[in-house]
Amino acid sequence: MHSDPAFHRHLIGWLWCAWALYWLVTGFSTKTTRRRERPSARLLHVVPLLVAGVLIGVRDMPWPVLMLRLWPRSLSLYWLGVALLAAGLAFAVWARVHLGRNWSGSVTVKEGHELIRTGPYAYVRHPIYTGLISAVLGTVIASGTVRAVLGLVIVVAALLRKLRTEEAFMRETFPDEYPRYSAVVPALMPFTKPRQSAPH
Repeated sequence: MHSDPAFHRHLIGWLWCAWALYWLVTGFSTKTTRRRERPSARLLHVVPLLVAGVLIGVRDMPWPVLMLRLWPRSLSLYWLGVALLAAGLAFAVWARVHLGRNWSGSVTVKEGHELIRTGPYAYVRHPIYTGLISAVLGTVIASGTVRAVLGLVIVVAALLRKLRTEEAFMRETFPDEYPRYSAVVPALMPFTKPRQSAPH
């Protein structure tokens, strides 16, 4: 087991950077957008995610309360967090591969949009969000600070808001298929009973 503090400090950042690079590179090969959420609506989840990223990623904060630790430093907790982070990012990448050219960073409907139900989409309707929330949770476990926990709360709230917008788009685009799909596949937590969304 590696015990170098500098290695521990940078490993989580390297994993997130590797994921971000993959996300950026694959973002150039997507289908033409037919419909997109309003810019103002997009800001309502982009801005909170940026704030959460700062809270989780910046080690030195001007407010001491944010730097407080909620549990003692522990090498076992650190590696548990790293394992969950890596698994969450891998799950998100797996989802991105299956989504293919239908993917978009904003809520959109593409030309020739397909309803993907293979791979991780057979277990949850929003596997990228499942993976990202798991990865952030892993980062929080490794960090153990108030700022990281606050960042996780903001990430979950922002992604849940974005999820509701996506559900509305999908129900309008696939009025017959999507209700059937959502009746058997849960939104975020695999192997749980689906929670029915309100009709749109």
